[in-house]
Amino acid sequence: MAIPSRTLETEFPDLADSIRHLIQDSIQFKNNRDVYHRLDKAIRGLEERGVATDDEHFRELKTQRARLKDQLYRQAKNHRH
Repeated sequence: MAIPSRTLETEFPDLADSIRHLIQDSIQFKNNRDVYHRLDKAIRGLEERGVATDDEHFRELKTQRARLKDQLYRQAKNHRH
């Protein structure tokens, strides 16, 4: 069973406009968003294969994704366009 992706726009629909503007206006935001999507894809792949949640690499990927998601959220929330 496929696990749906966690795009920033689906995670934060109320910030979708800010996210789109930041992707266009900020190379750093766009790069971080791309890393977030790669991490999410890797995590979903591991989840679909049934990797144990006590796997250290799996936990580290999830931690990285959560930190990056928090950072991107704060940037989008504070963005004025």
